[in-house]
Amino acid sequence: MGLSKFFILRVLHDGPMHGYDIARRVERVTGGCCSPTEGTIYPVLREFEAGGFVTVAEQVVQGRQRRIYALTDSGRAAFRVALDAWMEATAVLADTARAFPTPDCCEGESP
Repeated sequence: MGLSKFFILRVLHDGPMHGYDIARRVERVTGGCCSPTEGTIYPVLREFEAGGFVTVAEQVVQGRQRRIYALTDSGRAAFRVALDAWMEATAVLADTARAFPTPDCCEGESP
């Protein structure tokens, strides 16, 4: 599962929200490194809906009709599987980083 999909599931784990809020929350929880656009978030949400990972309800929010997305039990399970997979990948990356240490800034220079 790609990171943007993972982070969409992650923020929906906090509770139901509409697409714009999902995008802003993903940006916030990732410290700005992942900023999904409407062009990327809504196709993912439709895919999640078709796969049974989210439900959608129409609601009026601040005077506007919004589609509110909520995780299903299947969505929570998918998030757990993805979290475990990303944690394993992170451990492998950390091991790789230890195998290729960054050189000291002064290495090889004489005093």
